[in-house]
Amino acid sequence: MELDKIDFNILKILQENGRITNLQLSQYIGLSPAPTLERVRKLENSGYIKSYHALVDEEKLGLGIKTFIQVSLDFHQQDTIQTFLKEIGEIKEITECHHVTGQCDFLLKAYVKDIKTYEQLIMQKISRITVVKTFHTMMIMSTSKKEPIIPLEY
Repeated sequence: MELDKIDFNILKILQENGRITNLQLSQYIGLSPAPTLERVRKLENSGYIKSYHALVDEEKLGLGIKTFIQVSLDFHQQDTIQTFLKEIGEIKEITECHHVTGQCDFLLKAYVKDIKTYEQLIMQKISRITVVKTFHTMMIMSTSKKEPIIPLEY
């Protein structure tokens, strides 16, 4: 599917406000509601729009410890990456998993309520993944920018 200026505008608006009504969206982009809804459905069906969700405040929920964990894998074992991804996918505290270049193989983001819970995450879950060779933790002290909207002007 080839995107045009209207499609990019729809994506921009929906990133800013996923709860906007179809009528309001149609007014912003200058189309009637039916073609607007058809375009949104095409964007969804083509995979440009993956989901709609609420951005919650993790600190208000009591998740005061946020970390990045750099993980290096042991590639002497068979199906190393698949094994790692399967086991990481089952750990609810890990909210992001990125395969990266550089000093490590994966960069994880984790949210937990306190240091004791973080210790349990490391000792009972991550360190028990057989293909993990080493890991290094970076505690997030504060976040000055956390933008859920990806740039579309390129």
